[in-house]
Order: sequence, then structure tokens, then C-alpha cells
Amino acid sequence: MSLHLVYRDPGGVGYHPVLHMVHLAAELFDAQLTIIRQQSPTFLDKLAGVALPRRREGNEICLLICASPSDLQALLLVRRWRSAFSKIVAWVFDSFWVNHTPRFLRAQQHLDHIFLTEPEDMEAWSAISRTPVSWLPWGSDVLRLGSANSSREVDILRFGRQPPDWSNDDLMNGVCAAHGLVYRGRPPAHDDPHANQREVSAACAHAKFTLSFSNRVSPSLQTHPIREYITARWTDALANGAAVAGVPPNTEVIDKLLWPEALLPLATTNLDSGLNAIGIAVRNWTPRMSAHNHLQALRRLDWRWRFKAIADVLALRPEKLIRELAAIDRRVSQT
Repeated sequence: MSLHLVYRDPGGVGYHPVLHMVHLAAELFDAQLTIIRQQSPTFLDKLAGVALPRRREGNEICLLICASPSDLQALLLVRRWRSAFSKIVAWVFDSFWVNHTPRFLRAQQHLDHIFLTEPEDMEAWSAISRTPVSWLPWGSDVLRLGSANSSREVDILRFGRQPPDWSNDDLMNGVCAAHGLVYRGRPPAHDDPHANQREVSAACAHAKFTLSFSNRVSPSLQTHPIREYITARWTDALANGAAVAGVPPNTEVIDKLLWPEALLPLATTNLDSGLNAIGIAVRNWTPRMSAHNHLQALRRLDWRWRFKAIADVLALRPEKLIRELAAIDRRVSQT
């Protein structure tokens, strides 16, 4: 049984970690990959998706990866999608935008399984889709891009958006220096998703701590106004041995997925008190902490564990994936 992987790419550096993962999945599943960018379904496409059932006649399986629920509509653009696939499963990342689910998901049971990054969303999605739903969280390419580097000259690495007091890199350089801390601004962004991930990984591998704050205290136009969540800012940092300092999200994922040493929680966004807390942690930092975070990331965060969960649901045994999972097991056992 062959796998056809479909990804609706919304564009932008923010989703480069997902696009990198999509290419990795296509490689390890030995799958055909279709990336849909600008094209959108027509009114007739949407009408047919709502009105007509699937026939499930083909000998292929479709894995549809979506940045957000609205991207499920990309399925309607896949040639002969209604008859070409014996199974169609979807993996939705920003699953908390439940009100953005397309009409065809509510009208027809086109999907055979749905994976969601946020466990809090499972009940709502199950009710909407009448389809089996599983939790499949964010991850990172720990095996290839992760690091347990023991020599870390940067105390604090800025990673993505920050609260106002923390967002000016020039100001942060001076304030951190006054606290005896070495600060680095955000890593340079690249149009190529693989180059971007290598840049991020290299920066994190030289930092003791990265800065990431929940959207509750650091909102933007793109973030959800109520729901909190982690993204690649957390998983990529941990993959490279850096602990994440900041105000963490109030979400089940923190308790289910991460470990105590993964985070340095700050009580507030107050800059002075936050830097005091980070300064104490930096003085107590040892290389063993980075080695531990990298090891836990191998065990819990590598994308390959997510792929294995998908393969188990689909009753697939991809040889390349099995080999790389064995490589993770060997690396863990040698640590």
C-alpha cells in the first residue's frame, strides 16, 4: 500500500518547521508528495465535497497535513480524491481554531482518522467530524538536527515574538550585559525551510536558554485570543539541548509531553525579575543539563515517533522509518 502525502503550505517562515517535517515524512514513508500553495477550491469543488460521499476504491492512502483546519479544503484539489484512496487521514497543527473547520468535514465522513496537536481539541473535533481522533503533538528533527553540545557561549537566545519589554534586541543586549548575561537576537530567517531549520538548530545548540512566552502574555494578530499552545519554538530549542525560559503556556501538552528540566518558568513578563531568575539559572547551569534535554527530546519529541503513530494507525511498516527509529534507540542506549 503506497502513501500519498498532501500539504497545504500557507507560506511564511513561521510554518517552515512543518514544511521541513513534511519533506522528512515523504522521505521516510517513501511517499509521493504534493504541496499545494496558492490554489483554492472552487465553489463547485466545495459543493461536491459536501454533497457527494467517498467511494474508497483506490489502493493508495492519503495523509493530509494541514497548518490550520481551513487547510483541510486542500483535499478537494487532489485529483480523483473521492475514489483514489482507500483511506484518508489528516494531521492538523493549529487545531484550536475549531470554528474554522470546513463544511465538508461536518457534512460527510470523508476522513478515516484525524490527528490533532492539542489534546483539549479532541472532543470538539470528534463531535464535528464523527471520526476517530488522536493526539499527535509538535515535534522536531532531533536525530538529524538536534545537538547535545556541551560548549554554550550564549546565555539567552531570543526565539520568535516576545512581550514588549523583551522585544528590542539592542536594549536587551545592554540590559543582559548589566546582569552579566550574554544575549543573542533571533536567528536569521531563510526562505528555504531546510536552511532555516539548520540555522535555528545551530543557534539553539550554542545557547543555554531560549526565550519563548505564551500567547497569553505575548499576543499577536496571528495567535489565538484565548487558547494557549506550544510550537516549534519550544521543541526545536529542546532538541538542541537548550531549556526554554519564559511564561509557559497553560496547556495539557506541557504536562503530557515535556519534562521538568525543559522549562525555566518565569512568574511574570517583568524584565528585571525575569533576568534575575535567568541569571541564577545560568550560574547553576552545567553541560549535563543540555545533554539531558537533548536525550529527552530524542525520546519524546523526534518527528519519527509521530510518524510511527501514523504508520501504526495505517498498518504501514516503512523501512526507512524503521531504520531511523532504530538509530534513535541506539543513540539513547549509548547515552
